Amino acid sequence: MKFVDEARIEVIAGKGGNGSASFRREKFIPKGGPDGGDGGRGGSIFAVADRNINTLIDFRYARLHRAKNGENGRGSDQYGAAAEDITLRVPVGTVIYDDETGEQLFDLDHHGQKVTLAAGGQGGLGNLHFKSSVNRAPRQFTYGKEGEQRKLRLELKVLADVGLLGLPNAGKSTFITKISNARPKVADYPFTTLHPNLGVVRTSASRSFVVADIPGLIEGASEGAGLGHLFLRHLTRTRVLLHLVDVSSIDPDIQAIDKAVEDARAIVNELQKYSQDLYEKPRWLVLNKLDMVDHPEQVKEEFCQKFGWTGPVFAISALNGEGTQALIWALQDYLDQEKAKENQKEDEKALDYVPEDPRFDQSRQNIDEIE
Repeated sequence: MKFVDEARIEVIAGKGGNGSASFRREKFIPKGGPDGGDGGRGGSIFAVADRNINTLIDFRYARLHRAKNGENGRGSDQYGAAAEDITLRVPVGTVIYDDETGEQLFDLDHHGQKVTLAAGGQGGLGNLHFKSSVNRAPRQFTYGKEGEQRKLRLELKVLADVGLLGLPNAGKSTFITKISNARPKVADYPFTTLHPNLGVVRTSASRSFVVADIPGLIEGASEGAGLGHLFLRHLTRTRVLLHLVDVSSIDPDIQAIDKAVEDARAIVNELQKYSQDLYEKPRWLVLNKLDMVDHPEQVKEEFCQKFGWTGPVFAISALNGEGTQALIWALQDYLDQEKAKENQKEDEKALDYVPEDPRFDQSRQNIDEIE
């Protein structure tokens, strides 16, 4: 599954309609008084997270989004119509930044979440609002306010449950091909993965999880070396990381084990340099390519000892599938528990949540400004 994970757009909300300065003029009704209506509110632009969308590709071709202006007020107490709003549907996991300042504005991390990208301008007030005992024929009115205008950068952080880590050629692409429906390029040379790949792992008719494979990391990745640093941000939303280590060269050779341990530590160091949160995320060790090792149990034991690893460890062969089923079921059970905890927290937050109305009456505020 390929996807566009970044896009730049410009949003321009509509201008509010002008208020009207009008007086009632009808036969046999002298001094009819002011009857100018208010201008309509300009259209606003919203963004809503939609779990049915998985890419930002539409925004690569439609970069300018402009809402219509509100109608002007008219006489006979006629208010101008408000302009229609525009709602942009984006994938869940989209982070929205101000493209000029770099400030993060919104993080749409759950389905249905809605935010205001650019608020429409408030309509102006008609002269009927300025009538008083000392001003029987007011000619004051206000102009509609300009709508907000912004240049935004949309960035999609992949909402995968499991993220794969490892050096180039650690077997990540082979692994995700074996356990899921993803079909990334697989070859016997480094950097065959040039973009993230997503795969759905289905363990039953009602249970599944998503795995993300990013380009292999090398030492210095957090500072821009290789390709993996471009996609490390996609791992920040995963619930667990699988650190794949190629142990095909260990048989068991002390020097070879030392080199494999050194490489594995380099990956962990890059995680810590890039993000402390990513470094502290739950991480499982997966020793891959055991089909090429004569003494797999000995290799597993010695590697974990030298690496100082006390967490979950699995020995597999992504090529022939050995050990992968046990790993898949362990992941599914772990993820089910984590999702149950998250759902409970969301339900508790929902009980305390009071939605804000983006449209609020500013008439009193506008009158105060005139006065």
